[in-house]
Amino acid sequence: MSILSVRGVSRVFTSRDAKATVALQATDLEVAENDFITILGPSGCGKSTLLRIVAGLDTQSSGSVLLDGKPVAGPGADRGMVFQSYTLFPWLTVRDNVCFGLRERGLPRDEQRAIADTFIHKVGLRGFEQHYPKQLSGGMQQRTALARALANSPRMLLMDEPFGALDHQTRELMQELLLGIWERERKTVLFVTHDIDEAVFMGTRVVVMSARPGRIKLDRAVPIAHPRHYSVKTTTDFATLKAELTEQVRAEVIASQNAAP
Repeated sequence: MSILSVRGVSRVFTSRDAKATVALQATDLEVAENDFITILGPSGCGKSTLLRIVAGLDTQSSGSVLLDGKPVAGPGADRGMVFQSYTLFPWLTVRDNVCFGLRERGLPRDEQRAIADTFIHKVGLRGFEQHYPKQLSGGMQQRTALARALANSPRMLLMDEPFGALDHQTRELMQELLLGIWERERKTVLFVTHDIDEAVFMGTRVVVMSARPGRIKLDRAVPIAHPRHYSVKTTTDFATLKAELTEQVRAEVIASQNAAP
């Protein structure tokens, strides 16, 4: 059973001089409950546009997006969004940032704190509850953003290159952290990335999008069992799928460069 159905969704942007740019062709995607789908493709292919439409932060030009059979008409607590940039409120502590959505929902203060502290501990930030974002490293800020998204108990996590601004070592540790949380919590995840290793390591399925105007070119299951250890990156199954995806993405990057004015 699908938790998310994307049916014929396209996005056309119109400039002030009425010039139309097709960012996303009519796209279909079915996401099952507990799926961890990673999305690859060249810059400008519509990956983030698709994610923003699912999040309710943008509106499709055609088609429909259904979450649990109901049309997505705007942002909602049933979808937790994590961006590449650190979107924390700088004037709030770690705990108060994680409590933000809970407070908006009107939960009692004691309940907010108990839920927030649970997820702060899950992302490895025990002892940093009273720190402010400026006192945290980039990885710690993204852990806070992840805890904030999870604290609202969303049906889906939507993640737009959440580790793209981190150094290589921190990025790999964050991948392992998120994958461990997913293996325990089994949230449904839609995860945009440019990193093929990350896509294969994290995903149950990898979707490759074509050069703009974007469409889904390839949808592959990842034949690696869970739970996963970072050592799977040295296995034959990992290398085989990575090689296939590298060729697919490379072809689309070349196509996008050839199409550029």
